[in-house]
Amino acid sequence: MTKLRIVLMGTTDFAVPALNKLVEAGHDVAAVVAQPDRPNQRGKKIKFLPVKQRALELGIPVLQPEKIKTPETVEELRSLKADVFVVAAYGQILSEEILFMPPLGSVNIHGSLLPKYRGAAPVHHAIIDGETESGVTIMKMDIGMDTGDMLSKVRVPIDAKTTVGYLHDLLAEKGAELLIDTLESLSDGSVVPEKQNEDLATYADKVEKTTGKLDWNQTSFKILRRINGTDPFPSAYTELNGEKIKCFVPEGLNYSGGELPGTVLQADTKHGLVVKTGDGALAVGEIQMPGKKRMPSKVYFNGNSIALGSRFE
Repeated sequence: MTKLRIVLMGTTDFAVPALNKLVEAGHDVAAVVAQPDRPNQRGKKIKFLPVKQRALELGIPVLQPEKIKTPETVEELRSLKADVFVVAAYGQILSEEILFMPPLGSVNIHGSLLPKYRGAAPVHHAIIDGETESGVTIMKMDIGMDTGDMLSKVRVPIDAKTTVGYLHDLLAEKGAELLIDTLESLSDGSVVPEKQNEDLATYADKVEKTTGKLDWNQTSFKILRRINGTDPFPSAYTELNGEKIKCFVPEGLNYSGGELPGTVLQADTKHGLVVKTGDGALAVGEIQMPGKKRMPSKVYFNGNSIALGSRFE
């Protein structure tokens, strides 16, 4: 295997498996580039990013420029003399000068089967949209947003229990494994780049808190996928009497009653929370009330209540 000198650019924990695999494979990781540390929302205390923490444990230098396009940062990257830049959920747009700086260019680990779901939140949207599979694409980066030639792919199934948290972590691991093989074929010239079909391209916009808002008029399938596609972040929610209730672990149920969508059908320790949907009913296995911890709905109703016939907004 060819030993490459690599700069890894990543900010979220999606980049950690890639860092681990690069080191395990014997590559020379010259530096990790991450976004600056930010204070957490509650205590305003600075917390190291997981990828930064792991890099420091491995003795790898970490660069955290506020803006990667500044002349100073560009020169610092140039001085590292990398063979290739690897990008995994970094969060800043790279200039053309940076993209094509290394001899082998820059490659990106993208959490979708391109050209579908280009953009910021491909994992969330694949689940929400009802896809039956997702995957990772390793692509050669160009100046467009996720438009570069595809170098390799791996596919994974999505089912009724697949959450965005689970799929994110799975794709991070699968992508890291795929990266090692792809770098080998890139360095020896055996890789066969495949152009993306623009007619099939779709875009996955950044998720907001409102992405989790449930509409009980929708089918059970669509509601289930929205719950799973926002678990654990930003979390699906519904409202009752002005209170926001987060919903997790859904299960579709056959039901043909005439109640309005959003009506609470069951709320007890035996059945948990069951709500009428546009075409049936949905059991909500776990809930989180304002200021409380997430818990099984059956446990919540051991001492708490939601009136039958109440209607979620």
